[in-house]
This record gives sequence, C-alpha cells and structure tokens, in this order.
Amino acid sequence: MLYLDTVVKLVLGLLALLIVTRLLGKKEMGQFTPFDFVYALILGALLEESLYDEKISVFQMLFGVTVWGILIYIVEILAVKSRPIRKILKGEPSIIVQDGNLDMKVMKKNHIEMEQLRSMLREQGVFSLSEVRDLYLEPGGTISIKKHSKTEPPAAETLNIEVADEAPSILLVDEGKIKKENLQYAGKSSKWLKDALQKEGYPIITEIFVAEWSPTNSFYIKTYKDCNG
Repeated sequence: MLYLDTVVKLVLGLLALLIVTRLLGKKEMGQFTPFDFVYALILGALLEESLYDEKISVFQMLFGVTVWGILIYIVEILAVKSRPIRKILKGEPSIIVQDGNLDMKVMKKNHIEMEQLRSMLREQGVFSLSEVRDLYLEPGGTISIKKHSKTEPPAAETLNIEVADEAPSILLVDEGKIKKENLQYAGKSSKWLKDALQKEGYPIITEIFVAEWSPTNSFYIKTYKDCNG
C-alpha cells in the first residue's frame, strides 16, 4: 500500500508540475523572473514533503497543490491586467546603456560588475561596449542590445567592400584600476598603458570607469564623468 501511495503521489505530482508550467506560460529558463522561480521552488517543496511523509495523504497533497496552483494563476492574471502589480511581481527592464552612455547607478543597483557585463555581451556576439547604443537588463537576467547603426548590416560582403576582421576588445581599466592579468594577456606593460592613455587625453587612471583596448580598433574609454551617476 505504501508503494502504491508513493506511485500515485509521483504521478499526480508530475501532472501538477506540468499544469503549473502551463500557468507560467511558454518561457525559457532564462526568462523566468525571481517570482516564477519562487513559485516552482515552493511547489517542489510541497511535493517533496508530501512524497516522503506518510502522514500526508494523497488528497491532502492534492489540496495543497491545488490551492498553490490557484494562487499562482490569480497572481499571473493580476500581473497581466495591472501594470503596478506586474512591476512589483515581475519587475521591469533596467537600462544600463542609453544612447551610448553607461549608467553606473543602474549597474550597482543590479549588482553587475564590468567584467560580468562584458561576458554577457560576448554571449550575444558583441565584443566591445563601443558597439552598444542601448542595453537593457531584462527582469529574467538576460540582456537586450541595440547596436550602433554603423555596426549593423548591410554587411561589407554584400556591398563588395573589403573590411579587415576586428579583434575582440580587452578590458584594461575597470573602475579606476588596471586589470593587470588582462594587460599581461594583451602582451602590454603598465607603462605602455599609462603612456597610451596619456596620448588619448586620459592621464589620471583613477578617473576612468572603463577602458577597453583592441589591436584593430584601439581604445574605447569612459570616465566617471561620462557615465550617469
């Protein structure tokens, strides 16, 4: 009887998970908001507790899952119909770069470091901040990018123009500090960097928020004064 009870709970638990997944809509894992994650986490805890506790009957498990499923459905409906509720529960995109201007306050608010941001950009096929006109951090943690028009198609091949391949940029200065390991990777010295920044018109490294360098595109530099916040 114990084994049969376990099988029934497992089957019903699987059905409950499928139903809740449908309630959340057709989303990828990366599109889940923190609240979506909490929904699924608590549902999993309910099922786990019911599965291994003999005192909890199948009907009690179904009651708990049903109540939780109804609550999720109500919240989803409210989020669709009410913008203030949707903002609280689902969140809104955060603009990290707007018209080429980096917003440090938004980065700090969302606990994003420059190297982390650059890693997210590389995953989108963007290897330098200089390519980015607008960048949105979505509620699910993904990023959406609008690149500068000059970096968008039409491709040079379509126009029968020969263009040399661009090397990916390397982060050499991050929040006023030299990234020595990156500098070493680039095969450059601290003296070279200081002299190069001096020529670019940036003699004081501590005033630089971010400085990227590419062998093909040279420097992309933003000071703290250039950034919002």
